[in-house]
Amino acid sequence: MFWLILGIFMWSVVHLFPSVMPAKRNQLTAQYGNTYQAIYAIKVLVALALMVIGWRMAVPTQLYNPPVWGRHLTMLLVLIAVILFGAAHTNSRIKQFVRHPMLTGVAVWALGHLLANGDSRSVVLFAGLLIWSVLNQITINRRDGAWAKPAIAPISKELILLAVSLVVYVVLMFLHPYFTGMPVITHMPT
Repeated sequence: MFWLILGIFMWSVVHLFPSVMPAKRNQLTAQYGNTYQAIYAIKVLVALALMVIGWRMAVPTQLYNPPVWGRHLTMLLVLIAVILFGAAHTNSRIKQFVRHPMLTGVAVWALGHLLANGDSRSVVLFAGLLIWSVLNQITINRRDGAWAKPAIAPISKELILLAVSLVVYVVLMFLHPYFTGMPVITHMPT
């Protein structure tokens, strides 16, 4: 569990740094330019690798039994999270209601997974990322001040966002067992 916790901690620190210490981040960016960006990206990748290694090495113990409906609600919440992720990259109408669609998507994704999984490594991973995403939104809002909502994109772009999100969602459901080792849909006994 150590590597998983270390990965989440490193991920959180690296991502919170620009919003908690913006002056220092600006100084480092001005001083080192692309080198700073490369080091930042490497730290993010190392944190991600630590989380994956930690997840695979951790021996899970059951902490709670998720509700029977948790798995089904998670599937809906993950779809919402995918749409939010997509909305972060366009002037979607979603941005009229959600200031940080990507971070909100992480929170929705993490919450959904806490409803579907009650083992120790899931709680550490998903609760850790949920807490990080909420803290990051708070610190970014404090740093950036008033919310300037973007212009609204044409409805055609909204429909494209929805279509792409649905495709990504289906692909993620299909690939989930391959990159997590856990199937999303289990076969019911006959």
